[in-house]
Amino acid sequence: MTKNDNIYPIFDSMLSRRDKEELLGQHSVMVWFTGLSGSGKSTIAIALERELHKRGLLCRILDGDNIRSGINRNLGFSAEDRVENIRRIAEVSKLFIDTGIITIAAFISPGNDIRQMAADIIGRENFLEIYVSTPLEECERRDVKGLYARARRGEIKDFTGVSAPFDVPASPALTLDTSVLTLEECVNRLLELVLPKIQKREI
Repeated sequence: MTKNDNIYPIFDSMLSRRDKEELLGQHSVMVWFTGLSGSGKSTIAIALERELHKRGLLCRILDGDNIRSGINRNLGFSAEDRVENIRRIAEVSKLFIDTGIITIAAFISPGNDIRQMAADIIGRENFLEIYVSTPLEECERRDVKGLYARARRGEIKDFTGVSAPFDVPASPALTLDTSVLTLEECVNRLLELVLPKIQKREI
């Protein structure tokens, strides 16, 4: 007997994602922001949530502050823990998606492999990868916490962009460079992409 032998799924008797989407009057989708620290991921995510909320659409933002302080508080920053961090985020995101909620994630998620893992868990048809491509120099200039300076001095190990690599997404749904685009421009481009996918069509 395995540890899963006593688990009996009841999904066939549970309300479906479609039922939840009908209740909310929206289609759920994952908007996954990736980019360097300081690139503007969280700022854009918050602004997007506000614009969708104004339109009567229910969203949930997941970022380092509400994940690392809660469900992933036992994880460090080793390679293994970074993968587990994203895996758990993806699993939680899938629950939100299945509940009809538009889900917005803002994580560095530096490797193509871990972003692909997240997309596979959530469902590639639900996964919009948004690459915030703000250059490293601009991210460093904005760094009010001094993380880049500490990484340059060797005080922070495996810091993405300095002592650890960042894999540029091969085919993101959208690329935003906040060194040349205003916040309003970024959000407008996102709305052009996202709204057709999440708004229910009137019959």
